[in-house]
Amino acid sequence: MQQHAFAMVTGMGSVYPVATQLPLVIIEENESLFFKGHLMKKTDHHLAFTNNPNVLVLFTSPSAYIDANWYTQKPVGSTVNYITVHAKGKITFTDDEGTYQAVKSITEKHIQPNTDAAFSNIPQSYIDAMVKAIVGFSIEVTALDAVFKLSQNQSALDRQNIIGKLIERNEDGDVFIAREMQKFKNTL
Repeated sequence: MQQHAFAMVTGMGSVYPVATQLPLVIIEENESLFFKGHLMKKTDHHLAFTNNPNVLVLFTSPSAYIDANWYTQKPVGSTVNYITVHAKGKITFTDDEGTYQAVKSITEKHIQPNTDAAFSNIPQSYIDAMVKAIVGFSIEVTALDAVFKLSQNQSALDRQNIIGKLIERNEDGDVFIAREMQKFKNTL
């Protein structure tokens, strides 16, 4: 979650589900887990989350297409390897000070201090205008589920072949997934 903290926050609108991708700060306090961030006020997401505070937050890793030609046993179908964390919880919205702190913490997480874009260098008038248009939130996590496909259902030989082919192909999430498969292989 820390590595892929640009997460999909989903909830129920009046007719359809709503979803928005947001950068989150992940905080552990007193054996509880919280996600903090901010979103635009008066959007369908904000209104839906106000009416129903139950949310599902999806943290997704890069994915990698697994070519069925890489398997030793054929015929089999191709698939996709991935890692996702499903976090269920309740969202609460903050006051202006909480919103200010949410903007500050996300900015400080991503921007180096002593740079032009550092939070301490943003004009107060800009921050004040931003705080009027957005609202901070905290999500208290009530359940976590890890959902993943790392070819764990394949033979050791096929897993090793897949790792090698992913590193060789080296597209998008291939190397990430190959490394995660290697870690998973070492726990078997």
